[in-house]
Amino acid sequence: MTHRAKSRVRHPAITASAAPPVGRSSRVIPPVAPTLAPDVPLRLQVYRQLRSAIEHGNLPPGARLPPTREQASLLGVSRNTVLWAMERLRAEGYVVAHVGRGSFVAEGFGPPVAWRRAVRAMAPVLSRRGQAIADIALRWLPPTQAAKPFRIGAPEVQTFPYAVWDRLSRQVSASERQSLAQYLDPAGWPPLREAIAQWLWASRGLRCDAAQVLVCSGSQQALDLIGRLLLDPGDEVMVEDPGYPGIRAALMGQGAQTRPVPLDDEGLDIDQGAERWPRARLVVATPGCQFPTGVRMSLARRLALMIWAHRHDGWVVEDDYDGEFQYGAHRLPAMASLLQADRVLYVGTFSKALHPGLRLGFIVLPVSLVPAFAMARAVVDRHAPGDTQAVLARFIAEGHLLRHLNRMRDLYPARQARLRRLLAELSDGALQLHAQHHGLHLLHEVRAGSADHQVSARAMEAGVMLPPLSRYAIETQRRGRLFGYAGYDDTSLRRAAEAVAPLLRRMGGRR
Repeated sequence: MTHRAKSRVRHPAITASAAPPVGRSSRVIPPVAPTLAPDVPLRLQVYRQLRSAIEHGNLPPGARLPPTREQASLLGVSRNTVLWAMERLRAEGYVVAHVGRGSFVAEGFGPPVAWRRAVRAMAPVLSRRGQAIADIALRWLPPTQAAKPFRIGAPEVQTFPYAVWDRLSRQVSASERQSLAQYLDPAGWPPLREAIAQWLWASRGLRCDAAQVLVCSGSQQALDLIGRLLLDPGDEVMVEDPGYPGIRAALMGQGAQTRPVPLDDEGLDIDQGAERWPRARLVVATPGCQFPTGVRMSLARRLALMIWAHRHDGWVVEDDYDGEFQYGAHRLPAMASLLQADRVLYVGTFSKALHPGLRLGFIVLPVSLVPAFAMARAVVDRHAPGDTQAVLARFIAEGHLLRHLNRMRDLYPARQARLRRLLAELSDGALQLHAQHHGLHLLHEVRAGSADHQVSARAMEAGVMLPPLSRYAIETQRRGRLFGYAGYDDTSLRRAAEAVAPLLRRMGGRR
């Protein structure tokens, strides 16, 4: 049967298996309306129908799904169509499979499902914009569970200098505490803005004044503010493909239309993007260490971005993802350090350099934009916590940030090398990851258009997070697997490698 929807899903009713999992009663799942768009492939219709049943709580956490043959019979499709849908659901974490027992809705979907139900219940009272934002957030769904190998974006937190942080907190004087207990400048505590400006000059080659620095709650809020203040609903924004879904979510939440631009070995191709999307007003790029491919943007492409911004009266947002983690003798400076970069907005965060729980980041802006951004920040959540800003300012100024990063710059390459050896050895050579001199994860690409989610689904069942590259794709057919290594010790890396190595041998670790 073709995957194109020449016929429709005939039977929208899906029922939970009559043999319930231990401790649960048998449930009958209410009908779920199938997708009726004539140009949607049939397998995608089935996937969306099953995912909708899970998201809306019709298939509750722990519910056992019928065998694929039974589902195919109920829906009036081929078994291969259902198998494809189930593989994708497993890869995305909606479904887990247990040998000899069957497939079940993931238990970890409890809180997200509850949130989805709440969003659904509020749908009649949400504004159109509010419902759009809720729907966008549902599609992104950032992880909330504890990190475990090989989840990407997780830095080392076990050895963070908590004792130093606590000591600095105790050193804050009584008068300073009283000042920090008041309402503060929404642009950020002045000593922290000064410390960030000095740090950027020393670390990223970016010379700026403290008056240009706006402190915010991580890069996600920075992107949200940029979308609020520089874009109107319907404006087009060029983004990397593949790229970080959180970027798209922040901009789409402000009504922007995100437009994909492909990557090559030099990074985002702005000439190709400008030809395809001539009305775009803004570009978001990760030039220092592209997420998720790890490509570093060439100088020629960086300059081309500057030229595009000036010719089109547009803006370039430099999300300096993993920019602090360059392991060679020479570190590539930030794109915003170039002389022509007066239309570049530099976004940074301490989530990777220190830890995600800190929830502090910043934007470097033209001075003329700072008042408007500060007031927008005040409208959203007034300002960042004063005591945390004060401690971070001391942490940077007294050299603790540099010392911590130097330790991580030694630790992370060692963990990367350890992971590469383990995977090569345990997979009998099926998986040979190339060394990379920057970033916190490695990418192993496979044949374009292949089903990279299958190994990821099997790895999840073995307790290992192995994100497929397709999770971050928009239009691109690039496929592969991502191996995060930074936040995991040798024991954790070995256990995870031992769990996935047989899968890589069996399901094709080679290109």
